[in-house]
Amino acid sequence: VPQAQVLAQKGFTVLAVQYRGDKKSPDGSTSAEGAYEDNAADVLAAVRYLHSKGIRSVSAIGGSLGGDAVGDADAQSNPGEFDRVVFLGSEGGSHPEKLTGRKLYLVARDDTSGDGLRLPGIKAHYAKAQEPKKLVIVNGSAHAQYLFGTDEGPRVLNEILNFITQK
Repeated sequence: VPQAQVLAQKGFTVLAVQYRGDKKSPDGSTSAEGAYEDNAADVLAAVRYLHSKGIRSVSAIGGSLGGDAVGDADAQSNPGEFDRVVFLGSEGGSHPEKLTGRKLYLVARDDTSGDGLRLPGIKAHYAKAQEPKKLVIVNGSAHAQYLFGTDEGPRVLNEILNFITQK
Protein backbone atom coordinates (compact mmCIF):
# COMPACT_ATOMS: atom_id res chain seq x y z
CA VAL A 1 0.00 0.00 0.00
CA PRO A 2 1.76 3.18 -1.16
CA GLN A 3 0.09 5.34 1.51
CA ALA A 4 1.51 3.13 4.27
CA GLN A 5 4.94 3.55 2.71
CA VAL A 6 4.53 7.34 2.79
CA LEU A 7 3.63 7.19 6.48
CA ALA A 8 6.61 4.91 7.21
CA GLN A 9 8.94 7.25 5.31
CA LYS A 10 7.68 10.11 7.51
CA GLY A 11 8.79 8.15 10.59
CA PHE A 12 5.55 6.48 11.63
CA THR A 13 5.40 2.87 12.74
CA VAL A 14 2.82 1.28 10.45
CA LEU A 15 0.89 -1.90 11.16
CA ALA A 16 -1.71 -3.22 8.71
CA VAL A 17 -4.47 -5.51 9.95
CA GLN A 18 -5.86 -8.22 7.70
CA TYR A 19 -9.13 -9.33 9.16
CA ARG A 20 -10.01 -12.93 9.86
CA GLY A 21 -11.92 -14.47 7.00
CA ASP A 22 -10.36 -12.11 4.46
CA LYS A 23 -10.20 -13.48 0.97
CA LYS A 24 -9.86 -12.11 -2.51
CA SER A 25 -13.07 -11.16 -4.26
CA PRO A 26 -13.53 -11.87 -7.99
CA ASP A 27 -12.09 -8.47 -8.95
CA GLY A 28 -8.92 -9.15 -6.91
CA SER A 29 -9.69 -6.71 -4.10
CA THR A 30 -9.74 -7.78 -0.47
CA SER A 31 -13.10 -8.83 0.90
CA ALA A 32 -13.55 -9.05 4.67
CA GLU A 33 -15.98 -11.75 5.61
CA GLY A 34 -15.21 -12.07 9.30
CA ALA A 35 -17.70 -11.02 11.93
CA TYR A 36 -17.77 -7.31 12.74
CA GLU A 37 -16.98 -8.13 16.38
CA ASP A 38 -13.90 -10.10 15.31
CA ASN A 39 -12.70 -7.23 13.12
CA ALA A 40 -12.99 -4.75 15.99
CA ALA A 41 -11.26 -7.21 18.34
CA ASP A 42 -8.39 -7.55 15.85
CA VAL A 43 -7.94 -3.78 15.65
CA LEU A 44 -8.01 -3.43 19.42
CA ALA A 45 -5.49 -6.28 19.77
CA ALA A 46 -3.20 -4.52 17.26
CA VAL A 47 -3.43 -1.24 19.18
CA ARG A 48 -2.64 -3.00 22.45
CA TYR A 49 0.29 -4.77 20.80
CA LEU A 50 1.71 -1.43 19.65
CA HIS A 51 1.37 -0.01 23.15
CA SER A 52 3.11 -3.11 24.58
CA LYS A 53 6.05 -2.35 22.27
CA GLY A 54 6.39 1.18 23.64
CA ILE A 55 4.34 3.12 21.10
CA ARG A 56 2.74 5.88 23.15
CA SER A 57 0.43 7.47 20.59
CA VAL A 58 -1.65 5.33 18.24
CA SER A 59 -3.65 6.61 15.29
CA ALA A 60 -5.84 4.13 13.44
CA ILE A 61 -6.96 4.57 9.84
CA GLY A 62 -9.77 2.47 8.40
CA GLY A 63 -11.57 2.51 5.10
CA SER A 64 -15.12 1.27 4.62
CA LEU A 65 -15.64 -1.86 6.74
CA GLY A 66 -12.17 -1.24 8.20
CA GLY A 67 -13.36 2.16 9.41
CA ASP A 68 -16.26 0.51 11.16
CA ALA A 69 -13.82 -1.92 12.81
CA VAL A 70 -11.59 0.97 13.92
CA GLY A 71 -14.58 2.85 15.33
CA ASP A 72 -16.00 -0.15 17.14
CA ALA A 73 -12.55 -0.95 18.57
CA ASP A 74 -12.15 2.65 19.74
CA ALA A 75 -15.60 2.57 21.36
CA GLN A 76 -14.56 -0.55 23.32
CA SER A 77 -11.10 0.72 24.24
CA ASN A 78 -9.70 2.00 27.50
CA PRO A 79 -8.97 5.72 27.80
CA GLY A 80 -5.78 6.66 25.96
CA GLU A 81 -5.49 3.57 23.77
CA PHE A 82 -6.48 5.50 20.62
CA ASP A 83 -5.14 9.01 20.14
CA ARG A 84 -6.72 9.61 16.73
CA VAL A 85 -8.95 7.74 14.31
CA VAL A 86 -9.45 8.31 10.59
CA PHE A 87 -12.47 7.01 8.71
CA LEU A 88 -12.34 6.78 4.90
CA GLY A 89 -15.83 6.43 3.45
CA SER A 90 -17.03 4.98 6.75
CA GLU A 91 -19.50 5.95 9.45
CA GLY A 92 -16.94 4.85 12.02
CA GLY A 93 -18.76 1.97 13.64
CA SER A 94 -21.91 1.45 15.62
CA HIS A 95 -21.29 3.79 18.56
CA PRO A 96 -20.09 7.23 17.41
CA GLU A 97 -20.99 8.73 20.79
CA LYS A 98 -18.39 6.45 22.47
CA LEU A 99 -15.44 7.39 20.23
CA THR A 100 -12.46 8.83 22.06
CA GLY A 101 -9.67 11.16 21.00
CA ARG A 102 -9.59 13.07 17.75
CA LYS A 103 -11.69 11.96 14.80
CA LEU A 104 -11.31 12.62 11.06
CA TYR A 105 -14.02 11.58 8.62
CA LEU A 106 -13.07 11.66 4.91
CA VAL A 107 -15.65 10.90 2.22
CA ALA A 108 -16.31 11.61 -1.44
CA ARG A 109 -19.49 13.60 -1.99
CA ASP A 110 -20.97 11.07 -4.44
CA ASP A 111 -19.72 7.84 -2.78
CA THR A 112 -22.58 5.33 -2.87
CA SER A 113 -23.43 1.88 -1.58
CA GLY A 114 -26.38 -0.37 -2.46
CA ASP A 115 -28.42 1.78 -0.08
CA GLY A 116 -27.60 5.07 -1.84
CA LEU A 117 -25.28 7.92 -0.91
CA ARG A 118 -22.98 7.26 2.06
CA LEU A 119 -22.68 10.93 3.01
CA PRO A 120 -25.98 11.24 4.95
CA GLY A 121 -25.11 8.29 7.20
CA ILE A 122 -21.58 9.56 7.73
CA LYS A 123 -22.89 13.02 8.59
CA ALA A 124 -25.37 11.50 11.08
CA HIS A 125 -22.59 9.56 12.84
CA TYR A 126 -20.32 12.60 12.73
CA ALA A 127 -23.02 14.66 14.45
CA LYS A 128 -23.18 12.13 17.32
CA ALA A 129 -19.39 11.98 17.81
CA GLN A 130 -17.88 14.21 20.47
CA GLU A 131 -15.31 16.90 19.74
CA PRO A 132 -12.58 17.08 18.62
CA LYS A 133 -13.66 15.98 15.17
CA LYS A 134 -13.38 17.04 11.55
CA LEU A 135 -15.37 16.13 8.43
CA VAL A 136 -13.74 16.51 5.01
CA ILE A 137 -15.89 16.03 1.91
CA VAL A 138 -13.99 15.76 -1.37
CA ASN A 139 -15.24 15.75 -4.93
CA GLY A 140 -15.99 12.53 -6.77
CA SER A 141 -17.48 9.15 -6.03
CA ALA A 142 -14.47 7.04 -5.02
CA HIS A 143 -14.96 4.88 -1.95
CA ALA A 144 -12.54 4.53 0.97
CA GLN A 145 -8.97 3.67 -0.09
CA TYR A 146 -9.88 4.28 -3.73
CA LEU A 147 -9.87 8.00 -2.92
CA PHE A 148 -6.07 7.86 -3.14
CA GLY A 149 -6.21 6.94 -6.84
CA THR A 150 -8.25 10.01 -7.78
CA ASP A 151 -7.41 13.66 -8.40
CA GLU A 152 -8.36 14.19 -4.74
CA GLY A 153 -5.77 11.60 -3.59
CA PRO A 154 -3.02 14.09 -2.73
CA ARG A 155 -5.49 16.20 -0.73
CA VAL A 156 -6.77 13.14 1.14
CA LEU A 157 -3.25 12.02 2.04
CA ASN A 158 -2.33 15.56 3.07
CA GLU A 159 -5.45 15.81 5.29
CA ILE A 160 -4.46 12.55 6.99
CA LEU A 161 -0.82 13.61 7.48
CA ASN A 162 -1.85 16.98 8.89
CA PHE A 163 -4.38 15.36 11.18
CA ILE A 164 -2.06 12.73 12.67
CA THR A 165 0.83 15.16 13.14
CA GLN A 166 -1.00 18.15 14.63
CA LYS A 167 -0.40 18.81 18.32
